[in-house]
Amino acid sequence: MNRNERHAAIQRLVREQPISTQAELADALRNEGHEVVQTTVSRDIHELGLIKVRHPSGKLVYAFPEDSGAYNEELSEALTRWALTLEPSGNLVVVLTPYGYASALAQAIDVARHPHVAGTVAGENTVMLVSREPVTGAELVEELQSLRLKGAA
Repeated sequence: MNRNERHAAIQRLVREQPISTQAELADALRNEGHEVVQTTVSRDIHELGLIKVRHPSGKLVYAFPEDSGAYNEELSEALTRWALTLEPSGNLVVVLTPYGYASALAQAIDVARHPHVAGTVAGENTVMLVSREPVTGAELVEELQSLRLKGAA
């Protein structure tokens, strides 16, 4: 198994089941037929940027930062701070910002890895978002407005 295949397996495993330790992750990989050692698993955890979050069961488990909810708070704050208007068009959303802030907002959106945003393009005061199918631009605007209002509360 090459590194990319192992990383893909780890991503799937971490999202499918609560894994608390490197040993548990190594065992889960071995159960799928992947021969790994603890040092490889440790390096993979670092390379993938896994963090520990509190699982509903109360124990700490590995997760991806974008799955932890922390990035939603940062995105919410960025939208509150910089998004002046959000206008849908087909599968696109056009966001107006104060002059010079479009790049910062686009970066916040990209870092948040919102599941319905395929990508962003930023100018000086405009960000264009492309929604992932089957989500429309109008539906994405509703989600972003909800995040924006949450940040203002």
